[in-house]
Amino acid sequence: MPIMGRITVNGEAVQFGAKVEIKPDYWNVKAGKAIGKASEVQEVNAILESIKTTMTKIYRDLQEREKNVTPERIKNIFFGIEVKHQMLLELFKRHNEDVCKLIGISKSKATHQKYEVTSKHLTNFIKEKYNISDISLKEINNLFVSDFEVYLLTTAGCNANTTAKFMQSFKRIIIIAKNNGWISADPFTNYKIRISKVDRGYLTQEEIDTIMQKEFASKRLEQVRDVFIFFLLLRLSAHRCKEPARKAYPYFRY
Repeated sequence: MPIMGRITVNGEAVQFGAKVEIKPDYWNVKAGKAIGKASEVQEVNAILESIKTTMTKIYRDLQEREKNVTPERIKNIFFGIEVKHQMLLELFKRHNEDVCKLIGISKSKATHQKYEVTSKHLTNFIKEKYNISDISLKEINNLFVSDFEVYLLTTAGCNANTTAKFMQSFKRIIIIAKNNGWISADPFTNYKIRISKVDRGYLTQEEIDTIMQKEFASKRLEQVRDVFIFFLLLRLSAHRCKEPARKAYPYFRY
């Protein structure tokens, strides 16, 4: 007779065929295994124990990554009929590795650092909010996005503009996921990223003098410094002279 198995998680159960048979006389219903000394008994019990061990591992792995673990998912993963879910932090890690390779080509160290810090904040948020190490992209919704924003503004202590920049980095990963068909709905729908303009003020004369007196290792950096100082003084002159300077330098942005 064929042996049937049952997976139960939080009161929800699903049955499956163990793809192994046993003579009814050898089967102990209460123990849930074959009994006796026949070689057939030992072989069947070994197979059943292997199934149990593998399914338990699948369950533990899912628990670490996802909020809701169902017996159907455990069954499907065990029998290889479920495509592995793409995970948010796993995708973020691959993206950051690609950005790192492009430093000096089309990306800067600052850009890579921005993505790395965003990933770190997401890791901490997911651990604190859901007590898991990663989360399936399919579980990312508008509430997740809003909760992450609140986390950045409160627990992480970021100001509004810094938070907005981290949200932009996060959205970039979501766009990649959507373009690859890993998610169908955009969790950023109806969510607006707003960056406020900040008046950074002017450099003091002391700061300008420090820059002018700075010695650089290469001629190129000295030229960059000189151009910066030139336009800085030009802007300062325009601020003081206003209209005359604007007429004298019509192509300069004020």
